[in-house]
Amino acid sequence: MRIPDIDPRRLSTFRVVADAGSITLAAKRLHVSQPALTAQIKQLEAAVGEPLLVREARGVVPTEAGRRLIPIAERMDALLEEAFATAANAEATRGTLVLGASTTIASYVVPQLLAAHAREYGQGGVRVEVANTAQVLAWVEDGSVPLGLVEGPRRAAHVRLERYIDDELLPMVASDAPRELARIRTMDELRRAPLLFREPGSGTREVVERALIRQAKRRSLDRDLELGSTEAIRNAALLGLGVAFLSRFVTAHELASGRLRILPIPGLEIRRSFSWAMRGRTLAKGADRFYELACRIPPTP
Repeated sequence: MRIPDIDPRRLSTFRVVADAGSITLAAKRLHVSQPALTAQIKQLEAAVGEPLLVREARGVVPTEAGRRLIPIAERMDALLEEAFATAANAEATRGTLVLGASTTIASYVVPQLLAAHAREYGQGGVRVEVANTAQVLAWVEDGSVPLGLVEGPRRAAHVRLERYIDDELLPMVASDAPRELARIRTMDELRRAPLLFREPGSGTREVVERALIRQAKRRSLDRDLELGSTEAIRNAALLGLGVAFLSRFVTAHELASGRLRILPIPGLEIRRSFSWAMRGRTLAKGADRFYELACRIPPTP
C-alpha cells in the first residue's frame, strides 16, 4: 500500500478551513489568498485520494474522510509545535535568544526593547537577525527564529501574526527641498512628484503602495527612486531628492530640529501595525520572556 505524500502544513491549513467553515474566512485567518488556499486543499485531497470538503449554501463542511482527518491534523500541529519549541529551547539553553526583525523595526524599535531587556535581565543573550518583512516571515515559518517583529500587513500562510503597536507613515520632504516638493498640498501634485520607495518585499513599501492606490492611481515615473534601507530613504529626502514616507520612530530628531517637515495632504493616511510573528501560540523559554516584557513596556517614537 502506497503511503500518501502529505505535507503537514496542508493538514494544518485543512484544519483551519474545517474550523472556519468558510474558505473566505479561513483565508483571512491564514493571511493567504482564496485561490492559494483552495489550491492547497486540492493538493491535500489529491494526496489523500478522496474529497475532504463539500460546499454547502453557507460555506464548506468536512466529508466523512475530512472528519476522520481533523484529529490527526490537530495532533500533527501539536507535534510540530513541540518540535519547534524543543529546537528553540536548545538555542535558549546555549544562552542566546534569536529574534527576527524587519529593517525599520530593527533600527528604531528593537533597541528600546533590548535596553528594557538588559535592565530587567542583564546585558547580552539576544541576537537579532535583520531582513525585510518577507524574509523574517520565512525565517519564522521554517523555525530559524522563534519570534519576529514585522511591519505592514503581510500574508503568511503558516505564521501567526499578532498586532503589537500602531504606527503611521507620513509624507516628508526636506525643509529646504526644491519648490516642486515644498509646495505639494494635494494628491494630484503628489502623483507628479518623485517618490522614494523601499525595495520589493519591504513591509513599508507594501503599505505605502496600497495607500496610494486607494487614493489615486499612480503612473510609473522614471524619477522615482528605490532604496534598500529606511536610512537611505531618509537621507535622500534630506538631500531634496523626493518625497519620503517615514515614521516618527525614524524621524523624531529631524522633525524636532526642523530638517524634515510633514507635507499636509488632506485625506492621505498611511497607517500600519508592527506585528509579532510566531509559529504557534506557545513560545520557547527566553522568547516568551522577551515577548512579555516588550508587551509590558512598549517603545515610543
